[in-house]
Amino acid sequence: MTQDRTGTSARRAELLEAAYAYVLAHGLTDMSLRPLAAAIGSSPRVLLFLFGSKDGLIRELLARARAEELALLESFGEPVGLAAAAERLWAWAAEPGHRPVLRLWTEAYARSLVEPDGAWSGFAKATVDDWLAVLAACDPDADEAHLTLALAVLRGAILDLIATGDEERTGTAVRLHLDRLARM
Repeated sequence: MTQDRTGTSARRAELLEAAYAYVLAHGLTDMSLRPLAAAIGSSPRVLLFLFGSKDGLIRELLARARAEELALLESFGEPVGLAAAAERLWAWAAEPGHRPVLRLWTEAYARSLVEPDGAWSGFAKATVDDWLAVLAACDPDADEAHLTLALAVLRGAILDLIATGDEERTGTAVRLHLDRLARM
């Protein structure tokens, strides 16, 4: 490629966003460069040039997903209480338009647990730490056990929701827990 750094960076950013949209629709675990490149108007060679390797591209896609997650989480950072923060997170997660992001998060989380090295390295732990930090900022008086319990209930309900699509049942369960949490 004979582009300058600005052109390469712009093309890299454009392809990263297109690849992110692709993995939201098709998943990340079995991603192959050839079909991905064809779908986003590129070639495997260009993707390897811009991202260094398939693992490099996966790391960038995971960073992109995490940046989206962090932006959401940081919007809840003011002290509103643990139950209110968890309710906001659940409301966001329960929106049908967020299912692709949640499926991608689940896929990356699980993959990082079974393949702790390489492109997936540290994703699960980093996302746990991110969510706990945001919940703690929303309720500085909450102890680690209550923060962990709120996160565990949210994550379990999210997994159940994306597996079944049963928003009513999972939402009722989350609200039941949050009502109890608010009384603690």
